[in-house]
Amino acid sequence: MTLSCIQQPHPHLNANLDNGVLTLAIQRPEAKNALYGELYLWIAQALDEADQNKDVRVVILRGADADFSAGNDMQDFMKFIQTPLQGKAGDTPPFVLLKAAARFSKPLIAAVRGVAIGIGVTLLLHADLVYSDNTALFQIPFVSLGLSPEGASSKLLVQQAGFHKAAELLLTAQKFNSDKALNAGLVNSIEEDVYATAQQQAHILAALPLASLKHTKALMKHNLDEIIDCIDHEAEIFMKRVGSPEMMEAVQAFMQKRKPDFTQFH
Repeated sequence: MTLSCIQQPHPHLNANLDNGVLTLAIQRPEAKNALYGELYLWIAQALDEADQNKDVRVVILRGADADFSAGNDMQDFMKFIQTPLQGKAGDTPPFVLLKAAARFSKPLIAAVRGVAIGIGVTLLLHADLVYSDNTALFQIPFVSLGLSPEGASSKLLVQQAGFHKAAELLLTAQKFNSDKALNAGLVNSIEEDVYATAQQQAHILAALPLASLKHTKALMKHNLDEIIDCIDHEAEIFMKRVGSPEMMEAVQAFMQKRKPDFTQFH
């Protein structure tokens, strides 16, 4: 089976397969690797194909250069919310990617430099190993945008960080550094050369028995169906929040370069 991400490369996604390690690097430096509809689906397809491809044993997801991902591209998001929803909320591109990451049965490593915002953080919850460096700056901004959590983060972040730490990250919507991410269990370690560390760990894993790795991961993710259901449930609530008065106030404030005023809403 040929990987389409390599055979027909996408302009915003670099793909490289080396001794069983597939590296997927998002490449939109001018937009801090913000994601949009087609790119969500392309990465999801790459993960799905890698899961079935016998030549792929481990996947690394990272940015091509100085950032992981600034989250959803704002212009693409504005176009998206102006289009009537067709079908289920969980079948829209961001949630397709999140479910592809959740279902991925082989080791998935994330390497974070620079910004990791929105889905740039929630994707990390579905990776098996996550490494960052001291340039990394994280944010789960949904509440500050009048929205709600995505990607089963309301479930997984509580499991990984504990309720109070998860509540701080989800409810305050504030930016946080690698030290706080490490303390919350979002990353395994803070590395000087995060991309080199990810490659080193990936090749260690690639040399191990793949069947054993997959069985071990499946045992740890025995509640995968619950996670997928949670992603779909959060997607429904998220899409109900899209177009809400609070979200529109957040968007207008962003465009007008002012602080939003949510005190008018109850």
